[in-house]
Amino acid sequence: MNKKAKKLWYLVAIAVLILFTLILVACVLDLGEKLRNINKYVEIAFYVLVLVLVFFGIINPIRIIVKSPSFSSEVSDNNRKQRKTYRLVAKNIVKNNQLSEENANLLLKYKSYDELKLNLQVVFEKEVRPQLNNIMIKNAKTVLISTALCQNARVDMITVFTVDINMVKELVVKCGFRPNMVNLSKLLTKIFTTALIAEGLQSISMDDILPQSATNALKEVPFVKPIVSSLTQGLANALLTLRIGCVARRYLFKDGACITKEDIRRQAFKDAMMLYPQVIAGTLTFVPKKIVNFFTKKKDEVSPELLETSK
Repeated sequence: MNKKAKKLWYLVAIAVLILFTLILVACVLDLGEKLRNINKYVEIAFYVLVLVLVFFGIINPIRIIVKSPSFSSEVSDNNRKQRKTYRLVAKNIVKNNQLSEENANLLLKYKSYDELKLNLQVVFEKEVRPQLNNIMIKNAKTVLISTALCQNARVDMITVFTVDINMVKELVVKCGFRPNMVNLSKLLTKIFTTALIAEGLQSISMDDILPQSATNALKEVPFVKPIVSSLTQGLANALLTLRIGCVARRYLFKDGACITKEDIRRQAFKDAMMLYPQVIAGTLTFVPKKIVNFFTKKKDEVSPELLETSK
């Protein structure tokens, strides 16, 4: 990629961050004005809370991503800087992953950097890749539940952006390295686009996703229409989050290789669909357990005297 193309992607990434910041500030100020009617100190406390959340939820993850070493398993250059990066990446992977003793030794005890490069690829496939999948599934479930429950389009957008940024940060930490800056810029643009889609999904109604006959039948059942629409929004956002994770993983594993946009898009969608059932299954089992635990707790809290009286 030539220098002009790189500069263009850098400018796009900066523009995305500025645009998202403006949207976030507008949303925060709007809510802050409403809180001002309650008490000015409540408004100030809200702004302080938002600053803390923005730092830990957006700024710090981006800082961690950018500060991580840029590394490619496809690069064969064995200069001094590259060798230093290999060692740093190997140490980061051992530190941030629960590796078996055998695989940890592959990254810490080696005879040459060619051997280390091969060992890195082996460890990626055996242990790191499954952990990356678990990270994507976990964040997709978070997006599904949060956007299905929340009925505010702007909050959905901010939630998806924040969760996706943190997901990429977790993937980078697990791998021990990040994609190059151009691919990071592309990834940030995709995350922002996904967040905008999440905002637009709030306008989806049951009429848009079900046949007219089914819609007419379900309209007679109370509360079904908003539940179906909310669940659809959550499922769609979860799939988009999985796709972002698959694209990030693709950049991490194949950075430096000749990959077309179509190849990334096709493979990311394919990988996301393979993980999607696990997200749905995990979400369906999450809700009943919480409900069961709630009622179990309530039962345990009943005093023995009351139970004796009821007998």
